[in-house]
Amino acid sequence: MGRAYQNRKESMAKTSDMKAKVYSKYGREIYVCAKAGGPDPDGNLSLRSLIDRAKKDQVPTHVIDKAIDKAQGGGGEDFSPALYEGFGPAGSMVLVECLTDNPNRTFGDVRQCFTKTKSKIGTPGTVSHMFDHSAIFVFKGDDEEAALDALMEADVDVSDIENEDGMISVFAPNTEYFKAKQALEPLVDEFEVDEIQYLAQNMAPLTGDDLEQFGQLLDLLNDNDDVQNVYHSVEM
Repeated sequence: MGRAYQNRKESMAKTSDMKAKVYSKYGREIYVCAKAGGPDPDGNLSLRSLIDRAKKDQVPTHVIDKAIDKAQGGGGEDFSPALYEGFGPAGSMVLVECLTDNPNRTFGDVRQCFTKTKSKIGTPGTVSHMFDHSAIFVFKGDDEEAALDALMEADVDVSDIENEDGMISVFAPNTEYFKAKQALEPLVDEFEVDEIQYLAQNMAPLTGDDLEQFGQLLDLLNDNDDVQNVYHSVEM
């Protein structure tokens, strides 16, 4: 089995209401990215990658354009990133990545999600040291040696590379994201996964009531508009 990562493409919401939440989360992230680094994707590589990912996840163009136009207009909300961490059922580890314009409100809402499911929110550093902050690239291919050679030539600090079922997966520290992507682009027609995630160093299964309770925790967190991503150590 390869390293576990969150495949947004496979977990895209099916109902229109849930899709609207996904679009809203992308819109907020694009707005923040465009406001921080400029609205031109050619000059803002983070924005370009985010737009590419949004399009792959079938986010409508008007949602993307509206977020960029809003960033160009100046003013607007002042969102900041926040990372909350804690323990779910049976000691499972959870990281909650947010964008918020009111940290006190968001922390209270996230804490309530943990409390309602008999889980425990922690202080910074509680579980984050058990996750790797990684750049992940997944693409079709069977020649991992060519990919590794390209990465080595570009002096990329590769954490791991896998070749499984006709898909090559490359893992590198999050700080190596742009360098790794530029090295791989000449070899790749399209990235199936191209993003930065937190990867648990050790995964564990849950069963019975623990698994049901963990699912409830995920549902509550994902229903929160401030929550962008949830990373965890549970084998799903």
